[in-house]
Amino acid sequence: MEYHSNGFSYTEHRTSYLPPSCWFSSGKTLSFRINHSLAFLKKISPIEGSDADLLAQYKRTGNAEILAHLYQQYMELVYGVCVKYLGDHEIARDAVMNIYGELPAKVQKHTIDNFRSWLYVVAKNHCLMYLRSQKNKITVSIDDSFMQSEQVSHPESAWDKEDQFVQMEDCLKTLAVEQKQSVELFYLQSKSYNEIAAITGYEWNKVRSLIQNGRRNLKICMEGKMANINTK
Repeated sequence: MEYHSNGFSYTEHRTSYLPPSCWFSSGKTLSFRINHSLAFLKKISPIEGSDADLLAQYKRTGNAEILAHLYQQYMELVYGVCVKYLGDHEIARDAVMNIYGELPAKVQKHTIDNFRSWLYVVAKNHCLMYLRSQKNKITVSIDDSFMQSEQVSHPESAWDKEDQFVQMEDCLKTLAVEQKQSVELFYLQSKSYNEIAAITGYEWNKVRSLIQNGRRNLKICMEGKMANINTK
């Protein structure tokens, strides 16, 4: 299946995972090969000029091929950052494409002295925002009745969404290592009990117990933090 986006066209195929060093082939083809999907991104011919010159030219003309060329040069760097923070090759692959889709508006908006350094920060922030959104999913999943209670959902409650994010991050850190690992795999990475057992080496019953106890401990921790906030 072929797709087109911001100056790139790419076709998905079934294949095994190859490391980032295998993404780049000679000539005009740039490929992602991650887990069970392969996307060939056919880029435009190389464009001469420094990053600064090309950025200035892109801001002046809005030529998508220029931005595609700039991004192609540092795509392996972006992928490395995403794997580091997200810990999953498939999610990192999606993040690389999403970051590219956000670039046109960001590049036009910001003054960029060093494109490589700026892009590193953009990739890092994208990953952190993604992780925060996933932690919000844990918050909702821990106990729907608790999170939707009148005290929590009341517009004037001090327990707003930002508080939930911050307190959830703190509470995750209080879990025992095995509980924290199992909870994050289950809620953040949507792994099944069987998958978590295979990853961690724990028995299936232990995985279930770790997730149930971790969820209970998170609820207790957050209830305590909520009580402290509302008494201030």
